[in-house]
Amino acid sequence: MKQSKLPSIVPCSRPLQFRMGKDSRGNWVVQDDQGVCGGLFVDRKHALRFAMLENGSRPQAVVMVPGIFELDIGRGASAHDNANVPSQRKVA
Repeated sequence: MKQSKLPSIVPCSRPLQFRMGKDSRGNWVVQDDQGVCGGLFVDRKHALRFAMLENGSRPQAVVMVPGIFELDIGRGASAHDNANVPSQRKVA
């Protein structure tokens, strides 16, 4: 696993609910409930830290996802932003 590509982060602008889990490559994934922001992390500690910083330090707003959880970067953008992008794109 190449750690030089991680973490990949899209900052959030308001407190949100987050889902957190591991992707098929073993990276930790954090994504808000609307698919607007999130990131890939090499370990759980940094993934949880990001989620807590972005949601206003509310541990109840972070939900662990069992199984494989892939980062979905396509569903949170507006229709205009997605005009030339497939609606369901996954980062692997």
